[in-house]
Amino acid sequence: MNIETLCLHSIDKRNEYGCLTTPIYQTSTFVHEGVEDTSQYSYSRLANPTRSHLENLVARLENGEKAYAFSSGMAAISTAIKLIKPPAHIIASDDLYGGSIRLFSNDALSYGYEFDFIDTSDLELVKSKIKDNTKAIYIETPSNPLMHVSDIQAISDIAKKNDLLFFVDNTFLTPYYQRPLDLGADIVVHSGTKFLGGHNDALAGFVVVKDKAIDERLAYLYKTVGACLAPFDSFLIERGIKTLPIRMDRISQNAKAVAQWLRNNPNVNKVYYVGFEDNKDYEISKKQSTGFGGMISFEVKKSAYVSQILRNVKVFQYAESLGGVESLITFPKKQTHADVPKEILEAKGINDRFLRISVGIENEQDLIEDLEQAFKDEV
Repeated sequence: MNIETLCLHSIDKRNEYGCLTTPIYQTSTFVHEGVEDTSQYSYSRLANPTRSHLENLVARLENGEKAYAFSSGMAAISTAIKLIKPPAHIIASDDLYGGSIRLFSNDALSYGYEFDFIDTSDLELVKSKIKDNTKAIYIETPSNPLMHVSDIQAISDIAKKNDLLFFVDNTFLTPYYQRPLDLGADIVVHSGTKFLGGHNDALAGFVVVKDKAIDERLAYLYKTVGACLAPFDSFLIERGIKTLPIRMDRISQNAKAVAQWLRNNPNVNKVYYVGFEDNKDYEISKKQSTGFGGMISFEVKKSAYVSQILRNVKVFQYAESLGGVESLITFPKKQTHADVPKEILEAKGINDRFLRISVGIENEQDLIEDLEQAFKDEV
């Protein structure tokens, strides 16, 4: 079944009353007829029919063995990282969502993890950082917010050769455009809040695995940590997935037009967008994904433009987050990456002139005209 159809027609649609939409089983516990007469459900922290339906759908979209739905993307990542038994050294992309950096740079250290943050698009550098106690490689591709692309298949080969777990954060492209498990990843994580949900109305996270042994360990962590997704939020995320293909295609089309307009703007120094044919990562992207997504970052020539743009935009909304139907503009230095040390941000170019855009499904000309008027004032 093609993914466009699968997003609408997953494997367990049938239910007691013939509901077309998955029912919301808003219950904490389940009644049993007797000791020998029980169902697969007993307590909603362990499993809930609404959430199970969503998890089965996401697992199929990613071509995984099993998916687990969490209360947020960070809950998913925090639990998934526990699949690695400390003490352990982990190689991670040096350009990650700020929450992931905060977790890996602070809390995870107290559990006995040691991290090397590197440019994982440099395969020789990845190889050079492997040590006797290295247990895993963790990447985001494209990365947040610099849009770096790492070669999933090549890193998978390195991980397998060295018996390392390989994690891929697939939030930006979703399984509609990229399937890391098919390319050799062991574990895929998502902030389901973003493109999967797509409507900025629910928090969610996912961990998807393809190996039964990893699944058994993750199932134990899932029920023990207990950061599971509530039934109503499960319903909202599944509803969002129904339109994932058409949303992603419209978003990608809009993003290409917006990125080109920004590149032609004399007040913009640099545009970070994977879909430019002269981008150094363009060919790798074409090899491992079927689309470029809706994320763009750019640097303006004067820091004064930042406050002007954020004040003047009308169609774009100045807000943290990404992946919804509405276009958002974010100031990473003050928002998503505020907890990252200033010297690290500055070294990467995430400065007081740096903005990130999550393109939505509006009319592309309206988006361009909105940016055009936002730049108009003299600074």
